[in-house]
Amino acid sequence: MKKFRMLIVISLLMLSGCTKGNDTQTDTLQQIKNKNEIIIATEGTWQPWSYHNEDNELVGYDVELGQLIAEKLGVKATFVEAEWDSLFAGLDSKRYDIVINGVEITDERLEKYDFSNPYAFIKTAIIVKSDNDEIHSYDDLSGKQTANTLASTYATLAEHYGATTTGVDDLNQTIELVLQNRVDATLNAEVTYYDYMKVHPEASLKIAALTDESSLVSIPMRKGQESTALNQEINKIIDEMIQSGELSQLSIKYFGTDLVSE
Repeated sequence: MKKFRMLIVISLLMLSGCTKGNDTQTDTLQQIKNKNEIIIATEGTWQPWSYHNEDNELVGYDVELGQLIAEKLGVKATFVEAEWDSLFAGLDSKRYDIVINGVEITDERLEKYDFSNPYAFIKTAIIVKSDNDEIHSYDDLSGKQTANTLASTYATLAEHYGATTTGVDDLNQTIELVLQNRVDATLNAEVTYYDYMKVHPEASLKIAALTDESSLVSIPMRKGQESTALNQEINKIIDEMIQSGELSQLSIKYFGTDLVSE
């Protein structure tokens, strides 16, 4: 894990070191400023990252972060909601400028996308029914059935430990499958579990295990020179929000804890 995190740091440093001029025809930041709008993709079904409140307004940690980034760039934030698998496809086809959806940095994603500096550090939890006595560690996932959004970091992690993954659309579906004993477990962010339990205190669920180290949550964008200027500007904004405490306050608002500090 330490080696993996070092590779991430090196990759981010290499990216921040790019200083070549940008072609205005492909420079994403310039295009955003020209149209006075940044198009942000998110699921809109993953509380408290991005979800709809009682008034059906799109809200959440990622939503407010996107709004603040747009504000500091001096443009309008337009959110487009899509299922997980469509987020990256839309980014590839340039339907979206960036994705803000609690995306964790992985080696595989680093090969295809550029990432901003991390804006949250999270641990992944194995969530099971309260009466489950078979799963106590990640090694115990071998031969078990889990539910998660296919191609997500959580599904990949479960499969790495030998589990078979059932694909679902959102968190509520994963939890329902666990409660109905149709799967043994689901993997998700620790803070997402606590938020779910806050809303559903009667749910017969528990955390069976946590990852030892935190994952890095960041903003993916298209790889290459076209994203260099945009990435540098977003990194400045994230760094300023961390230094001012603004991002920590936003994290506490939605998660009840500070995800900015490891």
